[in-house]
Amino acid sequence: MSGPPEAGWLNLLIGLLQGAQLWLLRVLDVLGLAGQSHGQAAWPWALRLSGENLLIDLGQARRLGLTLVVLAVALLILLLALLWRRRRVWLAAAAVLLAALAPWPEANVVLVPAYPTTFHASPTGFTAESIERGRTLYAAQCAACHGADGRGHGPLASAQAVWPPDLGGPLLWRRADGDVLWHVMNGMRDRRGTPTMPGFGSTLSDADAWALIDFMKAQGAGESLRAAGLWAQPIAPPDVMVQCGNKPPRSLSSWRGQRLRIVASSLGAGASTPADDPRLVTVLIAPQATEAAASQSGDCIATSPAAWTAFSLVGATTQLAGTQFIVDRDGWLRARGEPGKAAWSDDDLLCRTEQQPSSKPGVRPLPPDGLGALIARMDAEPVRFVKGGYVH
Repeated sequence: MSGPPEAGWLNLLIGLLQGAQLWLLRVLDVLGLAGQSHGQAAWPWALRLSGENLLIDLGQARRLGLTLVVLAVALLILLLALLWRRRRVWLAAAAVLLAALAPWPEANVVLVPAYPTTFHASPTGFTAESIERGRTLYAAQCAACHGADGRGHGPLASAQAVWPPDLGGPLLWRRADGDVLWHVMNGMRDRRGTPTMPGFGSTLSDADAWALIDFMKAQGAGESLRAAGLWAQPIAPPDVMVQCGNKPPRSLSSWRGQRLRIVASSLGAGASTPADDPRLVTVLIAPQATEAAASQSGDCIATSPAAWTAFSLVGATTQLAGTQFIVDRDGWLRARGEPGKAAWSDDDLLCRTEQQPSSKPGVRPLPPDGLGALIARMDAEPVRFVKGGYVH
């Protein structure tokens, strides 16, 4: 989540590479030079610039950065040559020499295989409804091999040419969403061309495939929390429609830029909810919330029937009632308060920069205003999301 000391320039470099490729694809699409694949502009080449490899190999990243600087200087010299006729030949020769002497990185590090869907963006918005739809599809199409928990131990796993990967690990985060879509629809092969996973393009629609990917993300986040005690990668809360009294409904994601507290409540008699806090927007989720209940209570209530299941999945719990989640200003789930806990502690911060849970003998309590201290720490230690090698 957090980066090394080089993170500043490395993030900038990778962002420039990603932005350049996206803009190139948009220009090709506008000019009619890019075809269509699964409803979006198709990447026309078999290779792309690799952000994920540069995150791993800082030496090659530095060489690429220096090469880009040298090429920028060479370009400026060429522009100067166009204006200075008397020195044009010498300046042009200097530009060519600079380009030749640039510390070019290794091509096999910078360039990696790409697919027509590599730069596709999910249209679902990571909603609770999409996750629920994906849950049904996963049970029907994937659980037999990947297992009900996604860890690759389904009843048919041992019969596969290659043992199914652990979807609760970093696999989904290392690959771009578009690459995952391609593999879901077209299958996978090993280096010898032998099929290692069937494609489901004849079974699933594009919308089905994106919903399936949403479910795998949510399940992977929950399994990471269950296994390691933290969300190893930043995960957004499942998006839902929220009704606040008689105001027009709005999506949970529309509060991006503000902190959120999401509280799982039964809304029944005797149910208690935290008092309003000006530092956060409080949103309730309930097993059977309705717009009528929201209008009558005056609270902000998620009205999606799928919200309860989706947050149970991400929160890695079957006892969601009473659980609280804190979402930071950037829209990432950062903390989870378990039911019945009297006060917030440092151990409740489950998405953190150092990627380690703070579990030590005993629970380290926060100051008297534990929630305030937790908020201050989240603000002081923002996390970054790396997906497919690119920082979002």
